[in-house]
Amino acid sequence: MAKPNFQPLGANILVKPIEEEKTTSSGIVLPDTVDKEKPQKGKVVALGTGKVTDKGEKISFNVKVDDAVIFKKYSPDEIEIDGDDYLIMTEDDILGVVSGKESA
Repeated sequence: MAKPNFQPLGANILVKPIEEEKTTSSGIVLPDTVDKEKPQKGKVVALGTGKVTDKGEKISFNVKVDDAVIFKKYSPDEIEIDGDDYLIMTEDDILGVVSGKESA
């Protein structure tokens, strides 16, 4: 995946949603048209310039580019860049970083 021509500003983070295939317990794969909800997992693509406190101090991000993250379902804003769907969110919308083999 090529990095999009987009740089988030401030405390914003650009995330590429990871669409997970829905499979029932009996192994039946459900098509995209069934139970289509916003994904809650994605990959960090770009970080903004950083959050700044009222005193002018810069706060570092806890996530980094290429981290797989779990985020709040309805918080992000959806955007399209070069025909691909992305999400813009703040770090406050991210619930955690996924580690291990499941992360990608």
